[in-house]
Amino acid sequence: MNREKEIEAYLKGKLPEEEKAKYEIAQELGLLDKVLGGGWKTLTAKETGRIGGLMARKKK
Repeated sequence: MNREKEIEAYLKGKLPEEEKAKYEIAQELGLLDKVLGGGWKTLTAKETGRIGGLMARKKK
């Protein structure tokens, strides 16, 4: 899914649960504006790892 379609699906609430969780965690960490503005590739490795770690913890 390309960035524009993914953002549009997020705003409409039509993302799969796992993708939705990724956006929710990014919002909790204050990174959502950065993601919406430039995509996931604009995040640093530390920020991406933080999101991944919280997703793994939430999954358990």
